[in-house]
Amino acid sequence: MKRGKKVAKKPAAKKKAVKKVVKTKAKKTAKSSVKKPAVKRSASQAGANGVVNWNFKPLSHHLLGGFGGMGEGMSVQIAPDGRRILWLAHESAPKNFTAVDVSDPRKPKVVCQTALPHADVRSNSLETCGNIMAVAYQTKQKNMKPAGMELFDISKPENPKSIGFFDCSGEHSRGVHQLWFCDGEYVHMASSSPDFIPTHPQDDQFYRCIDVRNPSKPVEVGRWHMPGTKQGDNVPPPPRHPLDKGYRAHNCNVYPQRPDRCYLAYIDGGMHVLDISDKSNPKRISSWTNSPPYSGFMHTVVPLFDRGLMLVTDESTENNAKDWPKLVWILDARDETNLVPIATCPLPDHKAYASRGRFGAHNIHENVPLPTCWQNDQIVLGTFFNGGLRAYDISNPYRPEAVATFVPPPAPGAPTGTTQINDVFVDEREVVYCVDRHIGGLYCLEMDF
Repeated sequence: MKRGKKVAKKPAAKKKAVKKVVKTKAKKTAKSSVKKPAVKRSASQAGANGVVNWNFKPLSHHLLGGFGGMGEGMSVQIAPDGRRILWLAHESAPKNFTAVDVSDPRKPKVVCQTALPHADVRSNSLETCGNIMAVAYQTKQKNMKPAGMELFDISKPENPKSIGFFDCSGEHSRGVHQLWFCDGEYVHMASSSPDFIPTHPQDDQFYRCIDVRNPSKPVEVGRWHMPGTKQGDNVPPPPRHPLDKGYRAHNCNVYPQRPDRCYLAYIDGGMHVLDISDKSNPKRISSWTNSPPYSGFMHTVVPLFDRGLMLVTDESTENNAKDWPKLVWILDARDETNLVPIATCPLPDHKAYASRGRFGAHNIHENVPLPTCWQNDQIVLGTFFNGGLRAYDISNPYRPEAVATFVPPPAPGAPTGTTQINDVFVDEREVVYCVDRHIGGLYCLEMDF
């Protein structure tokens, strides 16, 4: 089994390897080899400490000062003084974002934790590029503030300074749910707008491209919405799903291999490949959906360019596995106009997880095009709420194989009595970071495979 091409051998002693890499600055990652586990132990058996762990090596756990309910924004910055800072978005109020020094992933240290202005706003998405961070703000109701996107100077991680704000507030807007910011020039985001009147209240967020080359004055340069979701469209509104989470944009990923493409997940509207070569006029090239017969909420799209594949996730949003199955799909994307599903990543019987909290796919490691992010097209790491963190070998894309599982015990006071692993990010040292949605905070791991 291989993690990817351009193989770089790992040091024999992993403990020493971490100590060595934490002293180095970020650089482009060489894709490294993976050895198959010598013994395939059961991934469902907990150890004496309550941890279900198969082929991950836990390094540390941090409760983040009692504010361990984390969202789906994770990004690593190399600060000007050489420290490695992991920026984390919170799932909901009262906190906005937290910065953790993970130079030594065995001893993470909180260096900054900020508060939101009120309880009716959340900021569960962020990205960093160099010393600038973009943060998304979404309000609980329309016509509230702050609803939009804020840019921060994070050159001094202990003291982030606001340098710009893109206001999306208005009668029909809840602001920004998710954003993508990797090139220092454009923020791609799932956002409402005061001038967008949806045909259904839940269809209020769509793709918007924001020019931030002057970070003090962000400017919209283009937008796209799924036809039928805006009043005045010349096509009828789409039919509602039984669970009805809305026809609205979610992740909108743009990669340097194809800067003219946006890979857009649209919740109940499936996913769309957009031509953004003219950012002022995005055009849809193709779409794919699995719902019906599945239950919607397409979340993340990650293209694997060298392999002609695409990874697509659906998010579990219902407790007790009411929306089962929620899966990681593998698509043949050699012809981007004709996307074909060829496999899903295997999961255990959902009945073992159905009694407490969510179980099913959410997010995956997205190969974010930054030097501090691990790049790989052979291994998929995904979060599955009470199913924890799971890794898959997709070297044979028609037969993905589970190779690792990490399910920590719930932190004291966990509302569902389970850990709800919400997001994952792997840095170029191959240190794995995952977070709990409710209370458990940050877990730092190594891939032991």
